Amino acid sequence: MGVRPSTCLVIRAVGHDPRSDQFLADAHALGISGLTAVTCTDLVFFDGALSDKSVQLVSQRLLSDPLLRTVSPHTKAKAGVIVVETTLLPGVTDARAEAIVRGAKLVGLGDIGQVATGRRFELTGVLRDEDLQHLVSRLLANPVIEKSAIGEVTPTFVSGDSTGPAEVVPVTSLSSDELLALSSERGMALDVVEMAAIANHYRKLDREPTDVELEMIAQTWSEHCNHKTFRAQITFTDGSTAVPLLKQLRAATDQINAPWVHSAFVDNAGIVAFDDHFDLAIKAETHNHPSAVEPFGGSNTGVGGVVRDVLGVSARPIALTDILCFGPTDLPIDDLPAGVLHPRVIRAGVVAGVADYGNKLGVPTVSGAIVHDEGYTANPLVFCGCVGVLPRGSNPTEPRPGDRIVVIGGRTGRDGIRGATFSSMTMDATTGDVAGASVQIGDPIVEKGLIDVILAARDAGLYSAITDCGAGGLSSSVGELASRLGATVDLDLVPRKYAGLASWEVWLSEAQERMVLAVPNVAPLQAICDRYEVELADIGSFSDDQLLILRSGGEIVAEMGMGFLHDGCPTRNLTAALPSTPPPTHTSRAVPDLAAGLLALLAHPSLRSNQDVVSGYDHEVLGGTAVRPYGGAVGDGPCDAAVVIPYGTSGDTAMVLACGVNARYGALDAYRMARACADEAMRNVVAAGADPDRVALLDNFSWGDPRRPETLGTLASAVAGCVDAALAHQAPFVSGKDSLNNEYLTSSGERRSIPPTLVITAVGRVTSLDHVVTSDLKAAGNVVLLVGSTRDELRGSHLDAVLCIDGPGDVPAPDPDAAERYRQMHRAITARLVRSCHDLSEGGLATAAAEMVIAGRLGLSMIVDGDPVVRLFSESTGRFLVEVAPSDVDAFIAAMPGSVVLGTVTAEPVLHITVGSDAITLPVADLVHAWAGHVPGIQP
Repeated sequence: MGVRPSTCLVIRAVGHDPRSDQFLADAHALGISGLTAVTCTDLVFFDGALSDKSVQLVSQRLLSDPLLRTVSPHTKAKAGVIVVETTLLPGVTDARAEAIVRGAKLVGLGDIGQVATGRRFELTGVLRDEDLQHLVSRLLANPVIEKSAIGEVTPTFVSGDSTGPAEVVPVTSLSSDELLALSSERGMALDVVEMAAIANHYRKLDREPTDVELEMIAQTWSEHCNHKTFRAQITFTDGSTAVPLLKQLRAATDQINAPWVHSAFVDNAGIVAFDDHFDLAIKAETHNHPSAVEPFGGSNTGVGGVVRDVLGVSARPIALTDILCFGPTDLPIDDLPAGVLHPRVIRAGVVAGVADYGNKLGVPTVSGAIVHDEGYTANPLVFCGCVGVLPRGSNPTEPRPGDRIVVIGGRTGRDGIRGATFSSMTMDATTGDVAGASVQIGDPIVEKGLIDVILAARDAGLYSAITDCGAGGLSSSVGELASRLGATVDLDLVPRKYAGLASWEVWLSEAQERMVLAVPNVAPLQAICDRYEVELADIGSFSDDQLLILRSGGEIVAEMGMGFLHDGCPTRNLTAALPSTPPPTHTSRAVPDLAAGLLALLAHPSLRSNQDVVSGYDHEVLGGTAVRPYGGAVGDGPCDAAVVIPYGTSGDTAMVLACGVNARYGALDAYRMARACADEAMRNVVAAGADPDRVALLDNFSWGDPRRPETLGTLASAVAGCVDAALAHQAPFVSGKDSLNNEYLTSSGERRSIPPTLVITAVGRVTSLDHVVTSDLKAAGNVVLLVGSTRDELRGSHLDAVLCIDGPGDVPAPDPDAAERYRQMHRAITARLVRSCHDLSEGGLATAAAEMVIAGRLGLSMIVDGDPVVRLFSESTGRFLVEVAPSDVDAFIAAMPGSVVLGTVTAEPVLHITVGSDAITLPVADLVHAWAGHVPGIQP
């Protein structure tokens, strides 16, 4: 039997591989028209000697599938075909390779040594050298995490000895400029005041810090972890001051004082009552910077991270959300800033990452949105949310002296190094070159084991406290759990993916799928971990001396007082400019063809159907999804909110989940944007049947650099809008997250910031599935009514987006009657007066009517009075379109004073809207076609 010094296998799809078509389409979209065909295959590399028999067994038992894929040895390409191969860089977690190694052991092959994976592209066509370079650097490979070769690539397997335990870093004698240089050199993202506080602290201690201590301080004090801007003292340019932003949000929740809120702003996730026996845990996170440099890994671990947030309050994850913001997918490649991935590449990677994690984990993705705007070209935004369910009172939160510090789940590697500080920085053309180690790589199969272990340990009462190991790694998780106690940790006991990690890297690594628990007795937890094949490491214990002591190689590599670590960061004093709305660039707004305007709105990338994306997400797993992202007569109509029966509950009560986002308002009036987003989230859950008096909110801010007064002014204005919205609706915020410094500095020095973007998530409940309402028209002959007031509010509208203008008028103002109107609507729904209901938001009345027609595959004839453009396309808040049976119209109007009858549902599938002397008449087939993105001049 022969022996191979190294082995490479090629995995090909049986039949046609759809990835090949996608890569070809993306290449053509980038302007590389000479490429005529792409064949994509997967590579598996084995390190060291592997016998022919072992290769055969691995191929047959692990890699091949007669229905899906075949495996063959690596061979040379045919003449005339250009080959590009890629593989991951050293130290980047290769989840597929790890799965192969695990699988080999499970099927009895034993240890097959190190494995690496890659991809092979066979390109056909006439390609210039610059086209080939564009293909490799902008489409086929991501240089942040991959190396590539034109021809055969050689994988690099990780090896090496452990480094020294710690390095002393002098700071006490450095000048201000030298301290700033050190912060920049080490990627600490700390300003001169903060660096001076560190230097002064160590002068008092009469010693220099170790690199472990310095990196730990930078992580704990980072904007990402410490929310320095939201805790800052803010002074406006007119001399007035603002209460710190975080205090404002918490004060609003305290003022509402809802008895069903069980935990807000103090743990990994907010906790609210669901029924008499169960609570819901809710959290939404951002993963923007990582997704910009490695879209798949960034979004993939964004999902994994927010799931662990929910696990961190002892809850079973039951539903996922994702709101994604990208640049234009038709952007010419020459307009792309240096060092930035093309929006098509980012979108494809982010969507795949979301689907990969949720689907493999077995948690349904049930709600979300996709937004496109030029402002997101260099800084995509990825908002990931999760809801979990837990028995009431089942989340212990207080570690005790003597409890063991236990890490369970994945091993520690170099992935995710300095991720917290990286996320606190402005990106530029060199970011991809220096931030590769900040990209976390996920493994959802490992996280599935974590879920099983934690739920079993929770029910057995085996831990005193729990938290996820996310941003900042062990530094953050152990540091926070021990913040009121103290702890001693032996870093040598932390399981590693490979040798060669420095002590500070072990402590700061954001390697995924890890949780930290305070455990009185490790043995029973070890037994559960063994049952589910989840690795456990006992790395130290909690103390009561307010000291955090880390050892490595038998030496103390860090000794930190908890007071300085958690309370020593200087409070920032920031200046904010009073926000003002810029004047419009256009003085008029005209829509000569109303029907064409409606079709263009339906096809706009931010409004069109995303069913092509959602179809890749599993929204049925766990069996509790009662209302899916799309529904109606043929399952392709929009739904305002997801309705989910939480796993393990009685089934009588269901959760209602929706979001609000509209960044087009942000640059014009951040206050009104916040009010509109909160109102949209509330409106969506109410339209589906939720009780508006039992809705909890989450806030997620993605903004530019808050050190610029104009940017901070809009952020403060948006927070004020959130506070006023919460008080108006009596809907408390229970958790949130801010992601700042979403800016990109081009090589020419131009600063590009995202539009101020706020996502509001609303979580409500419906106590009977009989009271759930969807947006699809139900029956011909029913009456359609408009609820709420329409005003001339078209500034920042999506109509202006399709007209490519910044037109006159106002950004939609808060509706002072909305909160009471939503209570009236809820009473009408519970009285069974409503057959269907749809909120009016982006695109206004005409778009909402078209979406109801699309969903029901019925027609609708309406007569609307007033200015056609205002009446059809205004985005005034607080409005619904409601379908009511003829016999219930009088009762509905009595329940909803001010409602206006607009028209009737028809059997003929045509939307007909008469507005004065103008009219829109469009067959449903044309509306469906447009909503799929198919309108001349509008790209999907």
